Amino acid sequence: MNVRLWRVGLAAGSALLLTLTGCGDDGDGAGGGTDGDSGTIALLLPESKTARYEAADRPFFEQKFKQLCSGCEILYSNADQDSAKQQQQAEAALTKGAKVLVLDPVDGKAAASIVAKAAQQGVKVLSYDRLTQGPIDAYISFDNERVGQLQGEALLEALGNNVDAGNVVWINGDPTDNNATLFKQGAHSVLDGKVTVGKEYDTPEWSPDNAQRQMEQAITALGKESIVGVYAANDGTAGGAIAAMKGAGFGTLPPVTGQDAELAAIQRILTGEQYMTIYKAIRPEAEIAAQIAYNLLIGKPAFEGVDAEQTTVENDTKDVPSALLTPVVVTKDNVKDTVIADEFHKVSDLCTATYAQACQEAGIS
Repeated sequence: MNVRLWRVGLAAGSALLLTLTGCGDDGDGAGGGTDGDSGTIALLLPESKTARYEAADRPFFEQKFKQLCSGCEILYSNADQDSAKQQQQAEAALTKGAKVLVLDPVDGKAAASIVAKAAQQGVKVLSYDRLTQGPIDAYISFDNERVGQLQGEALLEALGNNVDAGNVVWINGDPTDNNATLFKQGAHSVLDGKVTVGKEYDTPEWSPDNAQRQMEQAITALGKESIVGVYAANDGTAGGAIAAMKGAGFGTLPPVTGQDAELAAIQRILTGEQYMTIYKAIRPEAEIAAQIAYNLLIGKPAFEGVDAEQTTVENDTKDVPSALLTPVVVTKDNVKDTVIADEFHKVSDLCTATYAQACQEAGIS
């Protein structure tokens, strides 16, 4: 993927102030033919094993979109990591009159057929978080290759003098997810030639259970004494790898990477079981997506009224108008200044009785 790159600056420790301005006036462009306060769109998310989609992406998107268009209808579907199911959900949304599809694809290549059918019906498609192939109208995500680079840099820092002392087990995401490919590329660009990769796996469906089985296989093949680090592409796979190591009787866990800043992962970071995660501020991503979807619905340019600069990302068909937000590394040292300061997680949810002492040691109360 060729990206002419622009990044929205996201400073760790500061609140996110992305002011998204909505337009209530009538639109008469080629979008949905709506009067500005009516119309139907569809939000199609890929899976529910990763906590963010139901807990953050969906509510943040729906809340913002309803602010922009209180009379509009949002058709919501989650594909449960089933590409064929997502195809059926998209077709159902088109049948019900959706004029914009906000599509986070299970499989970016397979979803090209969804885009083609939408285009035939004059329906706009916003590719959300994961890049979709085909003639999509806009794309909003994070700089996903940079995510992998940040993970690799953090793992190198954590390994320190142990970088040559043993093997790194590498657990990637689902190979049908274009983002997983970018995470892998970014991490390899940092770690290749600097660490010994003992075993490397792709993880179907981003499944923590699959990741746990893969880590168990690696431990059997390599021996637990030889494993000095784990590159895990997200927090779910990190959790699976950590469960496998704890089950194998590791006295001290090696550094493990992650992504998504899930609550369980932040708790593991505070207790030292996981070294880091990547915080991708989902609220601004979802709110920008809502603004773009509204613009497309009423026939305005995709990024009009959006407080985000525009770049282009090339898929298999075109240079897609896009915005890429900047990811942030979270370790024990900056939990308070990132996910807590931005109210991504509540202290009451994070610092339960089991984690109260760890929170206190991290200055979180």
